[in-house]
Amino acid sequence: MVIFGASGDLTVRKLVPALFGLFKEGSLPEQFVILGFARREKTDESFRAEMFEGVEKFSRFAPVHEAQWEAFASHLFYHRGSFDEQQPYDDLHERIKKLRGEIGSKQEVFYLSTAPDYFCRIVQSLHQTGLVDHGLKSRVVIEKPFGHDLTSANELVKSLQECLDESSLFRIDHYLGKETVQNLLYFRFSNSIFEPIWNRSMIDNVQITVAEEVGVGTRGGYYDGVGAMRDMVQNHLMQLLTITAMEPPATLKSGAIHDEKVKVLRSIPTPDPTHVSDMCVRAQYEGYRASEKVSPDSKTETYVALRMEIDNWRWAGVPFYLRTGKSMASRSSEIVVVFKRPPMTLFDVGKDTLFHRNRLHIRLQPHEGLHLFFNVKQPGKSEVRSVDMDFAYQTEFGSYSPEAYERLLHDAIIGDSTLFTRADEVLEAWRIVDGILTTWDPIPMALYRVGSWGPHEADDLLRCSHNSWAPLGQAGKRMTS
Repeated sequence: MVIFGASGDLTVRKLVPALFGLFKEGSLPEQFVILGFARREKTDESFRAEMFEGVEKFSRFAPVHEAQWEAFASHLFYHRGSFDEQQPYDDLHERIKKLRGEIGSKQEVFYLSTAPDYFCRIVQSLHQTGLVDHGLKSRVVIEKPFGHDLTSANELVKSLQECLDESSLFRIDHYLGKETVQNLLYFRFSNSIFEPIWNRSMIDNVQITVAEEVGVGTRGGYYDGVGAMRDMVQNHLMQLLTITAMEPPATLKSGAIHDEKVKVLRSIPTPDPTHVSDMCVRAQYEGYRASEKVSPDSKTETYVALRMEIDNWRWAGVPFYLRTGKSMASRSSEIVVVFKRPPMTLFDVGKDTLFHRNRLHIRLQPHEGLHLFFNVKQPGKSEVRSVDMDFAYQTEFGSYSPEAYERLLHDAIIGDSTLFTRADEVLEAWRIVDGILTTWDPIPMALYRVGSWGPHEADDLLRCSHNSWAPLGQAGKRMTS
């Protein structure tokens, strides 16, 4: 495995700790080499020392025993070179040919942990040396963002596919590596009680939230040119939406799953410019413009709320509400399926009293689990109360949970693309997002307090359909709606 951008934060925080975890669990081949490629001057020894500090700090197996680290570190090497010059790639090719003879391998995985501007340049240079090409076993893993808009995403797809097959491209979205996200498929399709009610006849609306408690911090220079729509909605939230709404695949093989996810995205109409203001809220948290490296008159959103419709037989008429933001009340990733209200004619509750709706909360992080809220009679009273039937991962399986990058790196090594995004998925998601980004300038930028759940305009987005955001992270407490 060659990691381009090996001197960056992702390598030391995620990639090498994940590879060490795979090594410790015996999930790597007996013979392997991890080669860091970057511009900074380093030796193999100094690179190993830096990676040891990262593993000690970020690995779930820390503290690391010296003997285990020495065994792993013997597979770590460093290759200095500029991404813009061809000679370092030619030297890399010679080094890889030598390593092939030493460890008996003919397969490489190239991980592009770099700025997106270098994706095409690196792949084209690898192609020029013969390290990647159509029909070869070599694989290329690319971090997001996959383009800045639909046009750039199209250009990136075409450029990469000129150098290697789509089956050799692994576009990584770390959300798909989370155990709880993977469990969505198993939950939906291995339990017969849910599939008959997973449709417009029984479900009133679906709410998907990915909230961050922290602000932009020191990443203002990067974030101010991206925003919540590009940073979170185009990838993470769209992936959660497709898994929640997809039809049962013919098999659990990657192609069949990707096909069903793409069908969901194709069923979402391109947003009508005249109606974008009715389906979208954008906002900034108070104080964002005073953040480091953020423009004082920035129009970049730190919060987005959307109402989307999936125009197919299963979901016609069911709104999907998506929201994401920084500096919110708590860190929370949760999917809430809100079922329709039952008739109230049997119960003397008054015409202005609403029953609690049955809700299924699929909590992805933190406190991972599933919570089903249903109505019961309160003892001694003719009143209805909502109670929680719950499943918590930690209670059932203990605290162990594999890191997302461990699963994703392992899948890239063995060639399983199920948890990665295909080109047509990326382009369909950009079609939808671009339809909003190119037309939402007239929409006023709302403000919200740090530590809140967003602006009141986001509440209005649901209120017009007589809905409201479900409270999050309150398992075991009485929940009202």
